[in-house]
Amino acid sequence: MKMIKRIIVVLSIFFSLTSSGQEQTSSPYSSYGLGEIKYKGTTDVKALGGLGIAGDSININLLNPASYSKIKLISFAVGGTTSFTNIQNNSESDKSKRTSLDYLLVSIPLKKLGVTFGLMPYSSVGYKTKSNFTELDGSERFKSKIGSGNVNKFFTGLAYSFNKNLSVGIDFGYHFGTTENDFTESLYSPIILQYGTKERNTSKTNGYSINTGIQYSKKISSKLNLLTSFTFSPETKFKNTNDRVIATVTYSNSGSEASFDVSDVVTTKINMINPSKFSFGAGIGEAKKWLIGTDITFINNKKLINRFDMGSAVSFENSTRIAVGGYYVPKYDSFSNYLNRIVYRAGFRYENTGLVINNTSINDYGMNFGLGLPVGLSRINLGVEFGKKGTTSNNLIEEKYFNLSIGLSLNDIWFKKRKID
Repeated sequence: MKMIKRIIVVLSIFFSLTSSGQEQTSSPYSSYGLGEIKYKGTTDVKALGGLGIAGDSININLLNPASYSKIKLISFAVGGTTSFTNIQNNSESDKSKRTSLDYLLVSIPLKKLGVTFGLMPYSSVGYKTKSNFTELDGSERFKSKIGSGNVNKFFTGLAYSFNKNLSVGIDFGYHFGTTENDFTESLYSPIILQYGTKERNTSKTNGYSINTGIQYSKKISSKLNLLTSFTFSPETKFKNTNDRVIATVTYSNSGSEASFDVSDVVTTKINMINPSKFSFGAGIGEAKKWLIGTDITFINNKKLINRFDMGSAVSFENSTRIAVGGYYVPKYDSFSNYLNRIVYRAGFRYENTGLVINNTSINDYGMNFGLGLPVGLSRINLGVEFGKKGTTSNNLIEEKYFNLSIGLSLNDIWFKKRKID
């Protein structure tokens, strides 16, 4: 009965997050490539800066599927994030707020095997930009760009522990979703409002991905353990069906839009590259006490292309992601002091996103802190992140963001024979 109540809680949170979090991002950089890649780990992993070397019996680590075999309890996990972003260039700035679902997961231990499946947003498009300038004859030209939509990922994975030191795992993902990009241009004259044009590009995406992983740990002293982690994701292709509609538009005094002379452009199909990735991580720590480590990931983003023509000023390069983080537990089995059982986490990450605009690489930095609050066999994970993406140099945009994350890991024991019914 308790587990049924927990499942109801998880589903309630899931539906509340998805209903309030349709807009997953507000970044103008999400208009390029596959959009802004959303998933950077569960709440506890994000609080470590995205450090994916660890796995334990309670929290599900999705960055390395080999960790699934570490789970010892049936686990239901859900997480979400509220983001506050300040977007600016050299002349103006704007603020945004959004709430989004990060993941919904189920993990089942089967002795040496671990099975995990779930749903999460993989990438997102969400931006609004407007500009206007005055022509020589005094008329004003207005341009606006609006993008929205997500590509989601459903996955299932399996891991096997050969012994207490070595685990291997693999997961398979199916990606699906729809994104839209609107471009509108109109000319306003003091004498007459001329017609504007609007172009809407709709892109439907679907495809598969694979992620493989190995985790190996070794005792190097009576207390200290060395942990290592390897993952590899081969390159796959996503099928994109692109539809383009062009229309003439006018606007009333109230701002409402009317379209006519609508024409459909021939549907095009392209293959979008989901780039290959390789990561290696290592750390040192004392079991159930502390851990410090680092992860480095290499992503073959140079093969990325845009869904639609974005001009010669946009290109892609191979990217690197570096994470450094750790945790500390004063005394995990303390009965007299709850604060001693809390997991205290911190981390830092740097990422060259692979996007190059105006010959400038777009980089992303983040500083993370978090808490793991034990509640019986379950845990509430809290996290905060301060970050910066992009730059105001070379007519570009800088984003400064503050993220608040919460994750629930609801755990129970199944398949255990009761001695007394």
